[in-house]
Amino acid sequence: ATPAATMYALRTIARRAAHSAAPQTRAFASASKDSIDAFMTKFAQHAPPKFDAPSTPTTFMPAAAAAEATSGTPEKLKLNFYMPHAAPHDGEEVDMVLVPATTGDFGILPGHVPTVSQLRPGVVSVHVNDKDVKKYFVSSGFAFVHADSTADICAIEAVPVEQLDPEAVKKGLADFTAKFAGAKDDFEKAQAQIGIDVCNAMVAAVDAK
Repeated sequence: ATPAATMYALRTIARRAAHSAAPQTRAFASASKDSIDAFMTKFAQHAPPKFDAPSTPTTFMPAAAAAEATSGTPEKLKLNFYMPHAAPHDGEEVDMVLVPATTGDFGILPGHVPTVSQLRPGVVSVHVNDKDVKKYFVSSGFAFVHADSTADICAIEAVPVEQLDPEAVKKGLADFTAKFAGAKDDFEKAQAQIGIDVCNAMVAAVDAK
């Protein structure tokens, strides 16, 4: 299959999963609200005077997340992509984001379950729409997916894939491989291995662009 066909299939499957889960999420939210309302009614009948009503999980739920739980899944994902010195995407609405997690690559669409994932060296693909896809190489970081269809990606460094120099990447890989072979202790081996892993990931990113 071509990359375009594979991406279309991935989007279709992910959207079907998100949309099929939405009615269940709304039903659960509605049932939870009814249960809380019933409890609060009973509480008001029996609680001593000046006794405050107890808090529930929904008390601390963001308004946007609570609204989404009852209204359905939005069409767009709100993306915040931050580095210490820049923000390539700040509250931008996108179709989908693909991230390289330590547990495996996965896609983030509107309606994705809340998730926290550590990123490994690899490519973050931001699909603004069908014709606009931005790819960034990240060395590490974290991805946070929230219940209100917002995703936060925090990376120490992110470089557009098209700016990677293939020759420099290959040289870096050769240098770190030599350092690993000549390492005098486990610390030096670990340092060299990190460089090898990052350079191998960059090689794969350059070959795929």
